[in-house]
Amino acid sequence: MKGRAIKLREAHKAGSPAFCSVAWAPGGQHVVTASAAEVAILIHDAAAVSAAGGGGRSSGSAAAAALTTIRLHKDGVTAVALAPGSGGSLASCSIDHSVKFYSFPDGTFQSNVARFTLPIRSLAFNKKGTLLAAAGDDDGIKLIATIDNTISKVLKGHKGSVTGLAFDPLNDYLASVDSFGTVMFWDLCLGSEARTLKRVAPTFGSDHSVKNALCWSPDGQTLAVPGLRNNVVMYDRDTGEEVFMLKGEHEQPVCSLCWSPNGRYLATAGLDRQVLVWDVKSRQDIERHKFDEKICSLAWKPEDNAIVLIDVMGKFGIWESVVPSTMKSPTEGAPDLNKTRAPLFDDDDEEEKPSTSAGWEDEADESLGDSAAFNHKRLRRKATFDDLNGDSEDVDMIHETESRKRMKDRHKDNKEGAKKAIDDSATSGRLVTARMQAAFQPGSTPSHPGKRNFLAYNMLGSITTIENEGHSHVEVDFHDTGRGPRVPSMSDYFGFTMAALNESGSVFANPCKGDNNMSTLMYRPFGSWAGNSEWSMRFEGEEVKSVALGAGWVAAVTSLNFLRIFTEGGLQMHIISVSGPVVTAAGHGDQLAIVTHASDCLPSGDQVLDVRVFNISEGAQSMSGRLVLTPSSQLSWFGFSETGLLSSYDSKGILRVFSSQFGGSWLPVFSSTKARKSEDESHWVVGLDTNNIFCIICKSPESCPQVMPKPVLTILELSFPLASSDLGANSLENEFMTKKLHLSQIQKKIEEVALLGLDTTAFEDEAFNTEAALDRCILRLISTCCNGDKLVRATELAKLLTLEKSMKGALTLVTRLKLPILQEKFSSLLEERMLNDARVGAVCSNATSTNYPPAFHATQPAKIVQNGNNLEASPMATPNPFARRSSAAVSKKAEVEQPNDVKDNNAKVSPAVTPLAKIPKKNDNSEGKAKRERDGIADQVGSKTKSSEDGNQAEPQRPLNPFAKSSSSKEQSSSLLDSIKKMKVESEKVDKANVKKVKV
Repeated sequence: MKGRAIKLREAHKAGSPAFCSVAWAPGGQHVVTASAAEVAILIHDAAAVSAAGGGGRSSGSAAAAALTTIRLHKDGVTAVALAPGSGGSLASCSIDHSVKFYSFPDGTFQSNVARFTLPIRSLAFNKKGTLLAAAGDDDGIKLIATIDNTISKVLKGHKGSVTGLAFDPLNDYLASVDSFGTVMFWDLCLGSEARTLKRVAPTFGSDHSVKNALCWSPDGQTLAVPGLRNNVVMYDRDTGEEVFMLKGEHEQPVCSLCWSPNGRYLATAGLDRQVLVWDVKSRQDIERHKFDEKICSLAWKPEDNAIVLIDVMGKFGIWESVVPSTMKSPTEGAPDLNKTRAPLFDDDDEEEKPSTSAGWEDEADESLGDSAAFNHKRLRRKATFDDLNGDSEDVDMIHETESRKRMKDRHKDNKEGAKKAIDDSATSGRLVTARMQAAFQPGSTPSHPGKRNFLAYNMLGSITTIENEGHSHVEVDFHDTGRGPRVPSMSDYFGFTMAALNESGSVFANPCKGDNNMSTLMYRPFGSWAGNSEWSMRFEGEEVKSVALGAGWVAAVTSLNFLRIFTEGGLQMHIISVSGPVVTAAGHGDQLAIVTHASDCLPSGDQVLDVRVFNISEGAQSMSGRLVLTPSSQLSWFGFSETGLLSSYDSKGILRVFSSQFGGSWLPVFSSTKARKSEDESHWVVGLDTNNIFCIICKSPESCPQVMPKPVLTILELSFPLASSDLGANSLENEFMTKKLHLSQIQKKIEEVALLGLDTTAFEDEAFNTEAALDRCILRLISTCCNGDKLVRATELAKLLTLEKSMKGALTLVTRLKLPILQEKFSSLLEERMLNDARVGAVCSNATSTNYPPAFHATQPAKIVQNGNNLEASPMATPNPFARRSSAAVSKKAEVEQPNDVKDNNAKVSPAVTPLAKIPKKNDNSEGKAKRERDGIADQVGSKTKSSEDGNQAEPQRPLNPFAKSSSSKEQSSSLLDSIKKMKVESEKVDKANVKKVKV
């Protein structure tokens, strides 16, 4: 078919081929052009361009005739985009790494929107102009909210430079293509990757004069992408599968394409310098034209039969009357997206009628020839198509009908899972299509036809399933193969989609199925004394959303917001109403934690989630509060650590644990962004213990592990997301914070065990060892601070030392480093520490000498109360359950910290010594004596003591305390008698003196 002559005019000067871009204004009155070879952006009058082209001027310059010229970029302009609607903004990006906004059509500069670290190659506005996508050689696609020019989201996954972007007209997806030919669908609701098509588009190497492009059909049902065989391939919006292709006269790959307003026609430009116009319905090209240079960009005029195009040398023009007048107009039957989208959220409609708005059903132009072979991989019923006798009209109608049904089902699922969708709003500065997160099961992966997927994966083992004809095959595997006999596999006729696993058994559940809309919950124990201990429950009109297991109980949370708790044998124990739609649940021992929605999403897209923890055995709620997430993220994993610590992991890669610190707080203990070795790595969390996180490393575009080959479990150390320290000691600071967190957990456990009246010795030993390890870490930090001349920080660290021996070690360290100021500070701290310990010991000594009944000596010590800077003792009114812990701790610290000379005193004092016996001066602690003299109590403290204390019989765990005051009543009586005698003697002397004066 012979094409008509089209004249091009020079708009941009280029000494060599460079990528140039062109775009229509929304009303079609203006055309915008730009070139990567120069900094100018030109705004042209479309009518003048058409007139010039019709006049046959092929070599005249259009730059001088442009209405507006913008020269604000410092380097070549790589792309331009116009926001939809009247009064929209003009956006441009450049090799200078910047994105700028201008008013249109006057071209007044508005703002710098974003800066990248590498050149930007592509821009795209969404349908309402509230979101701008920008990408290029830099890592990630930035989504920019146009209302306040803030970056709402960064989408990462491409390995090559992103060269093409296109928003779905229905505002559900963003499609992108990179220089490696990989196409990615991004779900704007979740802000994450939906699907990836690897290496489906051509690659152009280092040639930046052309680039990969893609374009959505006006009704949003198909995505057109240049193919690898000089063709164009259409992909389904919901499945990402190939629907059909356009194969014609292109001799080299297609590099640019655009749809007509009604979606009936498609224009493509190739490296062979040809531009073809296709009738999509008949799969044939109806017009073509060959140019002198490669056409690198083209755009169809809104509501008209014209195309504007520009070549790699900066020449552009308008191709009028693209579609012959004998064929259907490219603007007739343009889709009304408002009418098209309305039924997608209408669940009351019985049937979806095939849309006729896009012109696929037109019966005119039958003379164009028979349709090409229909290549839709998902439709496998050959007999149906054979009966159609090749009628492309009916094939198109079937495709469109099924596509719309899939869309309806998809949106129905989203609506049921999230309960509500937040509408696109121009007043929102973030992702405007955010929805409430649907329920998920921790440790599960999405199902893929013909492949195994995980129903559960945790620290104990995994449950996998694969779909067969009419049923599924379920297997349970343990990481420790020597744990016991292998659990037999199971044939699943219910279609289970979620499961949970612990040492005792496994629980399964499925969504509602069948005519009765039934959901099934089934429990399978691994061992039981009874012959048949497996049981199941059915719920009619109520769907199980999440399941959990614990010590002797099974839990399920349903779509009616019911928390149902069963015993291991299947007895229905509790039914509790929860406050909102469930997100997930997890169990550990007696604890059951559930996460629910507290409200709709915030306008910024943030999820609002609540978490509640129940103690099943006690029938109590031990914790309730808000679940903390990173902004614009969703919950990815939820559960308990090996030690029973509540933990969560979000889609931004932040792992948090719940701690009793500060009255109950979520502490970030791991950042995936800082731990990953490359940008394409992500961490799929399995569990964690005190010091490590157990995860599976996934490589982009995969975000979860495959069953085969068997995934490798990676162990990474917990690492707080610390700021970069000026000392360069981030590892030490992380160790310090980790051990501090561990110590607080042990102390809380000691309190809980002590309240139950159980033995805390094992926990006391662990706490003491942790304190010693924490002190060693602090000493290394003090050394680093001294070397870095951070003396104030070193002093603050010294105050955190727990053991007296560690304090002496710090003093020795600064002495060796010849830091006299710190030496003086540390000496004062050590003396103050020893004095405070002595006062506490004295109070405890006085308390134990009180005439309590024997049983109360271990449970009713004195209470230490701080009064100003002094410590005072007040008697306890009730027995103290923590007395055992206190005495044990004092004992262990005494064994480590007690000076050798004091230990010798304890060994040498005879248990038969009388209460009035004095301690020999040669064994007196000189350091303690100096302090007593400083405080004015050297002659009255520590001179006499009870034989039971000296002999270490009554309380053998207590060291000799040189500061403790004697409570001996004999010593007090003797001192009082001496005082009376002295008073009598002094009185007699005074009387005698007075008598002598009188005589004189």
